[in-house]
Amino acid sequence: MLLGGKVVGDGNRTASNVSGLETAKEGDLCFVCEEKYLPLLGETKASVVLITESLMTEAIASPATLIPVENARASMAQLLQAVAETLNPRKQGIEQPCYIAEGVEVPEDAYIGAFAYIGKNVRLGKGVQIYPQAYLGDNVVVGDHSIIYAGARVYYNCVVGKDCILHAGAVIGADGFGFEPDKEGVYHKIPQIGRVVIEDDVEIGANTTIDRAMMGETRVRQNTKLDNLVQIGHNVEIGQSTVLCAQVGVAGSTKIGNRCTLTGQVGVAGHIEITDNCIFGAQSGIAGTIRKPGVYMGSPAIDANIWKRAAVKFKQSGKS
Repeated sequence: MLLGGKVVGDGNRTASNVSGLETAKEGDLCFVCEEKYLPLLGETKASVVLITESLMTEAIASPATLIPVENARASMAQLLQAVAETLNPRKQGIEQPCYIAEGVEVPEDAYIGAFAYIGKNVRLGKGVQIYPQAYLGDNVVVGDHSIIYAGARVYYNCVVGKDCILHAGAVIGADGFGFEPDKEGVYHKIPQIGRVVIEDDVEIGANTTIDRAMMGETRVRQNTKLDNLVQIGHNVEIGQSTVLCAQVGVAGSTKIGNRCTLTGQVGVAGHIEITDNCIFGAQSGIAGTIRKPGVYMGSPAIDANIWKRAAVKFKQSGKS
């Protein structure tokens, strides 16, 4: 079978919908990847349940047909990918009206939606999907099979790698926040002449913004994922396979390592470095360089275990 699992129970049962285990009904497919959900298996109304193999025991009894797989969450993602490709298949062709600058080559298998703008010297890879009202400024590069959804903007000279996804409203390459006051305190704009480089297999959420560098480049490395409403300042570098959740803000010239996770509303000061393999709890404030991998919480962010003990003391002191 597609997922390489085996069937435990009625092999003739089918599912035509997906849902959570608690709300499932006949005809639904669910998945279980954590032990805390095992008690629900005995009473679920789902027809089919994907379950991580390591959770399977002889004591499990369920009215649903069970399919043990190595990783139930990953298997469900694989199935949902197949469904998504059916619901939203890749498109092909050029819709009108749209603007494509003279000399820009559009691959035969690419899609350009209505009212899209493709500037001078833009380079489009094979199978790119440029949805309606997207904007690609002059000299932009978009790699093979990347998707630029409706209303996303990629400013001049910026680069989007292969297999990337830019969701609606994302802005890549707006000016960095650079101003210098004169002796009277009047702010004057510092020209931002660098670019943004997004490497392969990066996903950028809706209404997320990545500022162009003052000089040089702002770079997001391979396989990194940015949620909706994330702000990345000028000259920032983000490492590989790093995740930034909603409303994270990163100030200019900061470097974030590989395989880091910044959860919701984390704020990062400018001109600091964060080493690889760090996790920051929600609303953490990262005020200085982090040199040791680990889990951090609080503002300023400190080791999570220390922060938890301190939080208990704070709570107790408030009662006195």
